[in-house]
Amino acid sequence: MTRPRVAITLGDPAGIGPEIAAKAASDPRVAAACAPVLVGPPAAPGVRPGCVSAEAGRAAYEAVVEAVRAAMAGEVDAVATAPISKEAFALAGLPWRGHTELLAHLTGAPSVAMMFYADALRVVLATIHEPLADVPRLLTQELLERVIRLAARELPRFGFADPKLAVCGLNPHAGEHGVLGVEEQRAIAPAIEACRAGGIAVAGPFPADTLFVAAARGGFDAVIACYHDQGLIPVKLLAFGKAVNVTLGLPIVRTSVDHGTAFDIAGRGVADPGSLVEAVLLAARLAAGADGAGAAAAAAGGKDRRP
Repeated sequence: MTRPRVAITLGDPAGIGPEIAAKAASDPRVAAACAPVLVGPPAAPGVRPGCVSAEAGRAAYEAVVEAVRAAMAGEVDAVATAPISKEAFALAGLPWRGHTELLAHLTGAPSVAMMFYADALRVVLATIHEPLADVPRLLTQELLERVIRLAARELPRFGFADPKLAVCGLNPHAGEHGVLGVEEQRAIAPAIEACRAGGIAVAGPFPADTLFVAAARGGFDAVIACYHDQGLIPVKLLAFGKAVNVTLGLPIVRTSVDHGTAFDIAGRGVADPGSLVEAVLLAARLAAGADGAGAAAAAAGGKDRRP
């Protein structure tokens, strides 16, 4: 059987991305599972290790654009990304706060979500790179229904044929019936009921401080978290370095690491490639079971969606 081709972007060249990408590409497990294709410059003019810059942000962006183009054209079967710097993106004048938003733009995907996948726990984020103060306003019934439905549709690809989902409350104690907050009654519970009426096995809202314990013990196949840190803290406590960031809803397979650019150790040769290795292996597995996802991606147009 032909091994899937996985594009590995080098991420921000001022961070550990180029180092872990090279290490991951040469890992025997990766070589056995896929044909890795490195995308992006290991260095860029004016870029120094550990220093945030517009030049580094632009180089990281261009690598993602090229990898997505190749995936949409069927030249590679999946994309695994090394970490980027959101600050460097901003300095480069790029409007996206992270990979997820940029990937949705480049592929024209109408609905995407960020999932962190690990053996111990799966978490899907309802909101992603948003200031915490904005989350209550953004957490609408429509948004939550969309994310729940997307998670239910995508999880069978990961081996959960009939996924059992649970949704976190936003407030302490899931709002205590409105005593500690109204978002559960206003948006979260109605979204859950609407999805249950549509045949999805979803429950909640549950207090987040106990829900993740139940999920990690096998009570649920995935948890819908209301905001970034609510979902990522438990995943990283349980599986840091082994969890994989997956973008749900794209016409291509895309995975990534569970950590950032680690500017503090950039250029020292000590970065651990473990999470990127896991990301590449999962990308290869998903691509191998995609049943023509590459052709479907190519049919989506492969248009250049740069700003």
